[in-house]
Amino acid sequence: MYVGRFVVVAPTVGAYRVSSRSFPNRQAIKRNGTVTVGPTEDAPETDNPYISYNCIQVTDSGAALGNGSHVDPIAEKLALGYPARDALADPLLSLDFEKDDYDTPRIAGIVGVDDSTTTEGQSAYIGTVRRDALIVEEVTEPTLVATYERARPEPFDFAATDAASAAREVYDHEFEHRICAAGVSTTADGFETAVVNDE
Repeated sequence: MYVGRFVVVAPTVGAYRVSSRSFPNRQAIKRNGTVTVGPTEDAPETDNPYISYNCIQVTDSGAALGNGSHVDPIAEKLALGYPARDALADPLLSLDFEKDDYDTPRIAGIVGVDDSTTTEGQSAYIGTVRRDALIVEEVTEPTLVATYERARPEPFDFAATDAASAAREVYDHEFEHRICAAGVSTTADGFETAVVNDE
């Protein structure tokens, strides 16, 4: 099954995978609390604005992840102290779905949000904006949302507990046309990130 790009979040761990039929020459690159998706050196030139973006941005208030330029303003709002639900909903609503040939939904999540009402002390949020809906939900169990086929948040069987296993698990998932993946998880000192690229 081809679901396009997808996000999986749980309270302390999350992952993002690029699956693509149109632009396979991409990779995930880690740097200082950010993971960026961009073209490989051998990628053909394109003016498509949806090819390169930060897919994970870490802040002191949570880690934002998603499939496009909306990840940066989500992280900025988290860093400014916005409640996680609002930090997720506002950029999704403002930027809306991607204006490409497929009206591709924007998908996003936040992990590691302080929450004293949970046993782990943290919670997660997941959201999407499509042509027909804006959906933002708080989740306590692993939850997936994808750009196609699985375009509404749904429970997901996800065993990862750290960034490296999260990236590997979504990269290895049976969904078709995998390109690269990134994971993020909470640690005693904040967050860690990891990437897996096409092998």
